[in-house]
Amino acid sequence: MPRLAIIGATTWGATLGVTLAQKRHDVRLLARSEDEARRMRANKLYNLPLPGGKFPTRLSFTGSAEKALADARAVVLVVPAQSMRQNVRQIAPYVTPSMLVVSASKGLEIETGKRMTQIIAEELPAACQRNICVLSGPNLAKEILGEHPAATVAAAEDLEIARAAQRLLSTPQLCVYTNTDVVGVELGGALKNIIALAAGMADGLGYGDNAKAALMTRGWAEITALGVALGANPLTFSGLAGLGDLFATCASPLSRNHHVGMEIARGRKLADITDEMDNVAEGVGTTVAAWKLAEKLGLGMPITEKIYRVLYEGLEPRQAALDLLNAETHHELDGRKWRLLKAVRKNKPQASNSKF
Repeated sequence: MPRLAIIGATTWGATLGVTLAQKRHDVRLLARSEDEARRMRANKLYNLPLPGGKFPTRLSFTGSAEKALADARAVVLVVPAQSMRQNVRQIAPYVTPSMLVVSASKGLEIETGKRMTQIIAEELPAACQRNICVLSGPNLAKEILGEHPAATVAAAEDLEIARAAQRLLSTPQLCVYTNTDVVGVELGGALKNIIALAAGMADGLGYGDNAKAALMTRGWAEITALGVALGANPLTFSGLAGLGDLFATCASPLSRNHHVGMEIARGRKLADITDEMDNVAEGVGTTVAAWKLAEKLGLGMPITEKIYRVLYEGLEPRQAALDLLNAETHHELDGRKWRLLKAVRKNKPQASNSKF
């Protein structure tokens, strides 16, 4: 079976390592140091609920990038968005044009607003760029570790690359679909974390399911509007990497971003919440990047703006909710410089004279 490299000792990285090793792949997971690799071997980093209580024998851990990537058929990057560039630079000398390169990280780089596959392409040799793809969907790590069924999307500009990732990553419990809309799949996975922060705040304020349903729906419209402005197919946001991931992340108590939102609504400071977490809540950084993109494009994103102000300017969550409720309303697919109405008309089926 092919040898795979996982970059990142995150919960999601370990989960993918376990899942793929159970498929009888030889998997090497690259930790930040040999000490972290040792702690992962002993399951003392996150105390994961491992099937059978231990890691599969085909999954090994190392602090050496050279060892992790030696003879690998594919490399899967599962690192925090803000450290993606640094991690790609670390492994770049060992990535070959024959390797499939998969981004399984969901976020945007704060300084540039770039997606993870854009960063990977910038940091790898040109000969490796054709093989870059993204994995995204409603994939809560603890459920997948518990061998509950799930589905996800592998997207690449070249459909054959997406299919190669599909074959490599599919398991009896994880169904992998394909897509060629890399922009849409990647933005869906990144931007839904902002809306999950908002959903957590709504739950923390005790606003109920009506309010959260409205918030998620309006948030989905914002995600789609920014995606269309950046070149995505609007239909992608109705799929697993869009609505599917949005539902799971906004509703599940396993969601880190939902947790952060709830704790903020309860009056805790952002720094105190994130300092006690084992993993990164990507929505915190992505909110900054998305708000910068919206400002640059002149795009109206009221929910994103309010979450940005709550996180970084001290706006009270309850006041943010009141501001959103009292905002000027119009057609639900129309907003400042949104192109959703035009996109919907463009993708609307042509009228037929058929009786059926």
